[in-house]
Amino acid sequence: MRSAVVHGVRPARARAALVTLMLALLLCAWWAPPATAAAAECVPDSETACISGRIRTAAGDPATGVRIVVEGQGFAGEATTDADGRWSVAVSEDGEYTVTLDTESLPPGETLRNPQDNPRTVTADVGASTAALFPLGSASSPSPGTSESPSDPGTTSPDPGVDVEPGAEDSSRPGAITFPRVAQQFTSGIIFGLLLALASVGLSLIYGTTGLSSFSHGEQVTLGALAAYVFAQLMDLPLLVAGILAVVVGALSGYAQDAGIWKPLRKRGMGPVQLMIITIGLSMALQYTFQFFFGGGRLRISIATPTSINVGGVIIAHQSLLSTAIAALALGGVAFFLQRTWTGRATRAVADNPALAAASGINVERIIRLVWIVGAGLAALGGVLIGLYFNVTSWNMGGTILLLMFAAVTLGGLGTAFGALVGSIVIGLVSEMSSLVIPSDLRYAGALVILILVLLVRPQGILGRAERIG
Repeated sequence: MRSAVVHGVRPARARAALVTLMLALLLCAWWAPPATAAAAECVPDSETACISGRIRTAAGDPATGVRIVVEGQGFAGEATTDADGRWSVAVSEDGEYTVTLDTESLPPGETLRNPQDNPRTVTADVGASTAALFPLGSASSPSPGTSESPSDPGTTSPDPGVDVEPGAEDSSRPGAITFPRVAQQFTSGIIFGLLLALASVGLSLIYGTTGLSSFSHGEQVTLGALAAYVFAQLMDLPLLVAGILAVVVGALSGYAQDAGIWKPLRKRGMGPVQLMIITIGLSMALQYTFQFFFGGGRLRISIATPTSINVGGVIIAHQSLLSTAIAALALGGVAFFLQRTWTGRATRAVADNPALAAASGINVERIIRLVWIVGAGLAALGGVLIGLYFNVTSWNMGGTILLLMFAAVTLGGLGTAFGALVGSIVIGLVSEMSSLVIPSDLRYAGALVILILVLLVRPQGILGRAERIG
């Protein structure tokens, strides 16, 4: 960061950048192909649970006309895969159900990859979806473009009713390393890294201007996702409107936090360690507040069945493409704000030297208030997009990725917004690519190990500045 500040307010340029960013977001939302649902799609509600899935041939094409039978809890029903290979069955009671694939209805030449898993037992919960996956093809040749491993034992998925979403595999064990799998995981790592960067950049800006490591920043991510769920599902608003309102709610929460908590504590001269402890308590209070109002189950911001495209054997959902585009535009807007506007330069000056910035005529408290608003808004946007990417959210979603956010900020360089972006991409790639060789449940641990190794070589982080101590 540079301590020099170019004087002369340029509000017109800042407003123009904001208007351009909003128009780009609206254009992406309009241009993205709409999500389409199967004709007999099951939609979970307060009285219905869904058991669903998608079946592809060994070549990766949809397997149509495959018969699925679901039995249990006094219920018996069946479904047939449609033109996209999708099927779904609605049940009305919680409990275990047996799902059987009729092998006689498979396309000619197709066989089950794991015949011992047919039939398989799944647990259905009213108000949620459960996926029963039946991969086809030999165990040594996984279907191109799918995320299912040859040893896939699971029956539930973070993306119920469709192929396991890239970055959220159903398998807990690594499979064979093939080029399609490497390409799929690399793509997932880039997408997840960009979405993680939305939250990490805000966390880095807050640390840079205030010196506060906010452990409650993960709850800002959760707040955005839950707000989008409320607006989209409970209030039945369009998804784009729900997302925008969720970001507004997140930004307002940042304003309220600084005005009601952090500014009064700063005036009392409270140190960063005491403030950090307060953020830990605030994080716990918010998590259990979310759990009290929304329960401990999984929630879906959008219940429409997402469509996907196959690019060179890599399966990417249209929803993920849209989320990536929005994340890239938002991060580009932050970069433009920091580099090209007077307020952005003032923000960098405050982060570099608050006393010198104040002596130069900059209203430091006003800049800090703006950083809290922008940081919380970015975290809320990240929560919305991550919730759409994994197709599920919950009361502790932000807490599960909090360590990854801190890892990204530390790896990129403390207090450096661009470092947080680079660190997030690295963490995203490592966490997704590591599942090629270690169980996917441990992929986040692998990212933290990489963080430790990098900091042993470069303690200041990738883009951080080395500082002399003593």
